[in-house]
Amino acid sequence: MFTGIVEEAGTVQSIEKSAAGIRLVVGAKTCGRGLKIGDSVAINGCCLTAVKVTPKKTATSIQFDLLHETWKRTNLKFVQSGSLVNLERPLSIGDRLDGHFVTGHIDDVGQIERLDRNGNDHLVEVSASPLLMRLVVPKGSVAVDGISLTVAELRKDRFTVWIIPHTWKVTALQQRKVGDAVNLEMDLLGKYVARFVGPGLREIPKPSK
Repeated sequence: MFTGIVEEAGTVQSIEKSAAGIRLVVGAKTCGRGLKIGDSVAINGCCLTAVKVTPKKTATSIQFDLLHETWKRTNLKFVQSGSLVNLERPLSIGDRLDGHFVTGHIDDVGQIERLDRNGNDHLVEVSASPLLMRLVVPKGSVAVDGISLTVAELRKDRFTVWIIPHTWKVTALQQRKVGDAVNLEMDLLGKYVARFVGPGLREIPKPSK
């Protein structure tokens, strides 16, 4: 379980693809401290398990194995060597919950439609499928690339969030541009409500073209 409060932007060191799966190697400073094999780390909001940890002077090198399903359903398939990725370690019992409950299970990939700067702040507009948009409410929470954000404006096929300077500086959003894919995880409570009152998230047929 995570909170959506990104601790740092790590750097992708390498990606190795094979028939068995994908090996992702990320360099981390803060999130690498005390990390052990088997520990979880959220990478762009996607919960992954560390399979090898190599401490180094500049940053700890952490290796993760990705299933092809994870690769297909997240924006990790677009990262390259040198790309920044958002990192967060799991919530500890007794910690303050500064964001909202984030499971690290990506619902789908959205797309950045608008990216503007207003003074020191940034506005980000993200489009999403009808399946996800039914779970978005004004002033509600949504995890975008693992970042806990508040929905400022809501339209039929997209929503808007505002990014403060600190969040922009310490996350991978600083590399994003219009047209980029972002991982989306909708509020867990909203998903359970949707399940109780109607068809589940995966059971609703996609609209015909």
